[in-house]
Amino acid sequence: MNKFWDKWHSKVLALLRIIMGFLIFWHGTQKLFGYPPTETAQGELSSLLLVAGILEFLGGILLIIGLFTRWTAFILSGMMAVAYCMVFISKSFLPIINGGELSVLYCFIFFYLFFSGGGSFSIDNYFKKRKNSIIQ
Repeated sequence: MNKFWDKWHSKVLALLRIIMGFLIFWHGTQKLFGYPPTETAQGELSSLLLVAGILEFLGGILLIIGLFTRWTAFILSGMMAVAYCMVFISKSFLPIINGGELSVLYCFIFFYLFFSGGGSFSIDNYFKKRKNSIIQ
């Protein structure tokens, strides 16, 4: 059974990375371009929301293709931790009460990706394999 898990681990990790990149990408497009539209009007972007939108947009693209996965995930994890502290923690410490569950999930999944890397189907993995084949 361990062979089964070992065989699929890297592929499922890549799937997690791609899905997380896809999801965070759309948060960025909402902030930067107003698409997809939301029920509540965004109004003018503050400089903090502009930075968050850029990080989400570019970070989402980098995660989807698997380029600079670890550092992108580290930056996005920190951004989500800051978002939780700035927006939600003042309402209550518990995410179930203050509505910050999504921020906490994003934070820790990105933190996991920082330690795990991009998995299969990533540009990072391609360059790692290529470097190893050149060395040998």
